[in-house]
Amino acid sequence: MAFQLETYTAPDFTRPEFRAAPDAKLIPAPKDGVAPEGYHALSIFPEYFKIDGRWLLAEESRMDCVPVIEDGRVQVREFRNLKQGDKVVCGRTERCEEGIFVYAEGFGGEDSVSETFAFRQGHSRESSFSRDYDELYELLRYERDHGNILWVAGPAVAFDHDARDAFSRVIAGGYAHGLLAGNALATHDLEGAYLGTALGQDIYTQRHHPNGHYNHLDTINRARGYGSVGEFIRGEGIGNGIIYSCETHGVPYVLAGSIRDDGPLPPVFGNVYEAQDAMRACVKKATTVICMATMLHTIAVGNMTPSYRALADGTVRKVYFYCVDVSEFMVNKLTDRGSLSSRGIVTNAQDFMVNIANGLGV
Repeated sequence: MAFQLETYTAPDFTRPEFRAAPDAKLIPAPKDGVAPEGYHALSIFPEYFKIDGRWLLAEESRMDCVPVIEDGRVQVREFRNLKQGDKVVCGRTERCEEGIFVYAEGFGGEDSVSETFAFRQGHSRESSFSRDYDELYELLRYERDHGNILWVAGPAVAFDHDARDAFSRVIAGGYAHGLLAGNALATHDLEGAYLGTALGQDIYTQRHHPNGHYNHLDTINRARGYGSVGEFIRGEGIGNGIIYSCETHGVPYVLAGSIRDDGPLPPVFGNVYEAQDAMRACVKKATTVICMATMLHTIAVGNMTPSYRALADGTVRKVYFYCVDVSEFMVNKLTDRGSLSSRGIVTNAQDFMVNIANGLGV
């Protein structure tokens, strides 16, 4: 059966509570980077604001940011990007009382289990994920041609020969439109192509190379000598790997720096807010997000990703968000952080990636 997007049902704005609602209160930001008292903070759900008698949707939302009304549209701003005088929506209610409506029911939901008590309702290492994989294969086939697939990956996927090869084939097959990662993923992937190791360990046999602890540093140093990853790949004749596939197939990638980074590689963002802006530029396009084996990047991207996307034709569609980790603690942590639409698969990144490539037939 071909994949079908879940249908979005917009609110019925002819209902009395919408018609009787006041316009949302707009208060100017008192100074750059500061919101007025009583500001409204956004969630992952579609939110509407009544402005001059019309209900407007925040089209590019982000949790924990503030809505600003500009040129008759709802703009979403991080606190640090507010400018003095910006017209910020204020109000802490969510059901029209202050011209603000938070809409969590737009995509409906699966039928709930009728029993109050039932086993295996959560995601754990004992859960069966067969259906999740089948649904994900169909989703990715749909999104390859009709959406935007964003991957968020930790270095674990580059430590194994088969997983690294599988991810490369998925990228080459058109199932990736962006990649968010850190210095480590790119470093160990390039180390695998350049020297056949990840942190000095053979990516296939897992045997340690003599002086292998230098290998990732030598890789970074050589790339820095070339001035860019692209020039390093061309200059050293590298022909495989995740980053090679991104470069070859024009898939943008953002590498966000960390206090623990070695080097780092030339494209790594050293400024955390520049990295955040670059990541959000990718997130704004994404309609499916898959995060693998990276807790901090997953939480960061989860906080940036709304549960919906407003398309150019005025329709609203669902954003699909998957968290893949060997720890059920991590899989369930996103819910604690507000990313309620996240779906979890508890497995290691290597097995997951090989399953995805095989399931897609790439």
